[in-house]
Amino acid sequence: MSRLESFIRRLTAQRACLNQAAGMIAGRRGVVLEIGLGNGRTFDHMRETLPDREIFVFDRHVASHPDSTPDDRHLFLGDLPETLLQARDALPEPAILVHSDIGTGDAARDARVARMMADILPQMLQPGAVVVSDQDIPLPDAEDIPLPDGVRQGRYFFRSYQGWREPVRRRAGSRG
Repeated sequence: MSRLESFIRRLTAQRACLNQAAGMIAGRRGVVLEIGLGNGRTFDHMRETLPDREIFVFDRHVASHPDSTPDDRHLFLGDLPETLLQARDALPEPAILVHSDIGTGDAARDARVARMMADILPQMLQPGAVVVSDQDIPLPDAEDIPLPDGVRQGRYFFRSYQGWREPVRRRAGSRG
């Protein structure tokens, strides 16, 4: 398969999963996390699909189109472990949806990052949160959700977090 064909299949799977997830979280409280802004296409799609949701975005640096870049209040820049921990204490409420697109093509590095995310994300999620990702994040207390029609197993990962978490108590003056 050509790289172009692979890219198209990945983005088609991503869109199908995100659209299904948007329906699954309808009527439920919670913020959305976009991990890996890239050029901002997915953030722009989620902003259109979930117009009433706060979307918090994470990346090392901004490389997105200006029209697809979140404002400073919704953007966490820097190393992912550090920014996730910052966000854990700063989000106005736990996340109901996470989209992670952080694959680099380096299988060992991607696996390390996925394990790190599996350690931190449960502290940021509410029970029933949906996690859509390009990498297999070994999230504890999560159940696989059937993939949308046309998305082959392993192309994208689609899970519901079932864990219990203690409510986050916001500090006065916290971001959000």
